[in-house]
Amino acid sequence: MWKEIARQAFPAVEFSEPVDAARVAAAEQCLGCPLPSELVSLLRETDGMVGHDGVDTVWPLEQIVEQNLHFWSDDAFGELYMPFDALLFFGDQGGGDQFAVVRTPSRADIFVWEHEDDSRRWVARDLEDYLSRSLTDGGDDWYW
Repeated sequence: MWKEIARQAFPAVEFSEPVDAARVAAAEQCLGCPLPSELVSLLRETDGMVGHDGVDTVWPLEQIVEQNLHFWSDDAFGELYMPFDALLFFGDQGGGDQFAVVRTPSRADIFVWEHEDDSRRWVARDLEDYLSRSLTDGGDDWYW
């Protein structure tokens, strides 16, 4: 399903080998929270997606874990930015802005965190909408 959605938006999208249930469970254990069911479903088909210009539209599972642990625990970020605890990052646009679902309270909506001004703004109603928008447009400013 996810590969078809992505290919419809951008036929040249790149996929990786799927993630098995054990790796998802280990990632959730490491993060201390469950991953959203839509994201798990996508990762069970492909371990991330690379879109236009080599941008990680959806990160591989290992990067999802690493980036979120970093954002949730880096003390320097606490001095520079609002807390990231409510967000679960899963992709970027190649220039520093990152995309996340809201994990507390759990929501399907996708938000962009703009690194230059620390703003967080709604960009898509769910993961399918995000893939359609981000892969169709092709530019790194599709969410403006």
